[in-house]
Amino acid sequence: MNDDISGWNDWEKAFSDWSDVTISELHGLMTGLMTVCHAPAKIEEWEQLLTELSFSIPNEAALTLLAEEAEDTSFQLKDKDDAYQYSPLVPDDEHDLYERVMALKQWANGFMTGFGVTDCTLTAEENVIFSDLAKIGSIRIDPDDEFEGGEESYLYLYEFARMVPVSLAIRPRKSMMSLPLIAGLSINAKTAKELEQEGVKPKPIPPVIDIMNQNNPS
Repeated sequence: MNDDISGWNDWEKAFSDWSDVTISELHGLMTGLMTVCHAPAKIEEWEQLLTELSFSIPNEAALTLLAEEAEDTSFQLKDKDDAYQYSPLVPDDEHDLYERVMALKQWANGFMTGFGVTDCTLTAEENVIFSDLAKIGSIRIDPDDEFEGGEESYLYLYEFARMVPVSLAIRPRKSMMSLPLIAGLSINAKTAKELEQEGVKPKPIPPVIDIMNQNNPS
């Protein structure tokens, strides 16, 4: 799948002036949420979530793209057959292998964060899946290094990652606004970032959220 068909070029353009996380990581975050939540009906709900994650708010075009992609992804993952067509947002094979491996790593970390904030319980089998996905999220490789196994290894990891949301998707959905991270946050309530600036300890959030805050190599 090339960059035009996958949407990679559209995401790069829309988020060109937003650098909180990579587009692959954000796409993974969105996917993790959409395996559990209904797609938000209002863009403001995405703004609220991103604010609670201490991210800046992207421009309107980027937010619209995120919201539309979330709606498509949620719809896709609700149907077992359609779910198999899901693809993580990573660059196509015209890009260097290093760039693709790092994008997949970032997508995996984003997915674990997105799913983590949903506060869902996992079966023993799903815990094994997440343990393996975490290995992709912890890949360490320098631009000048050879990726062990090369293209074949990357394709194997890509296919494994691609199937993670497929295997988790068929479950009851809930509103994103009901998530523990943001439930009960009134319109005048202070965000976690604002509370931290005032020296107030914010409410606890799932440990997996720390993955998103790490400075992963790119």
